Amino acid sequence: MKFEHTLRYDASPVEVFAMLGDPGFREQVCEAQHVTEASAKIDGVDDKMSVTVDQKRPSDGIPSFAKKFVGDTIHILQEEEWSGASDAALEVSIPGKPGHLKGTITLRPDGDGTVETVSGELRVHIPVVGGKIEKLIAELLEHALEAEQRVGKAWLAER
Repeated sequence: MKFEHTLRYDASPVEVFAMLGDPGFREQVCEAQHVTEASAKIDGVDDKMSVTVDQKRPSDGIPSFAKKFVGDTIHILQEEEWSGASDAALEVSIPGKPGHLKGTITLRPDGDGTVETVSGELRVHIPVVGGKIEKLIAELLEHALEAEQRVGKAWLAER
């Protein structure tokens, strides 16, 4: 399943890249998503960085057909490899489960602001219900990115 979500910020791509490279920002995004455990690790030099966000969240609200695959807690691992200040390879996985998103993140100027686009291919390799779970994961990713944008707008406004 193809996935794409666009976020808009009233800040330059350089400012958005700096925000995305701040562990404090990543942790605030996790808090806004009500995760039960989270850590953010960022390594990098200049405009290249590696980002790992490791989080666990309750599976409350997940339909029963999907809950039996994920359990009571969903472990999500988000890994980004930024090759420059505007482009990253992205992988979001559920360790130990047969699903992942592989794609890209781009930051592009848009007037006085920035457009961040997250896109990729979402796959769940489970016979019969895989497509339903892909749609469910896409919805969860949409909500997570909406929370990231809310936190990001406030973060940038404070700086």
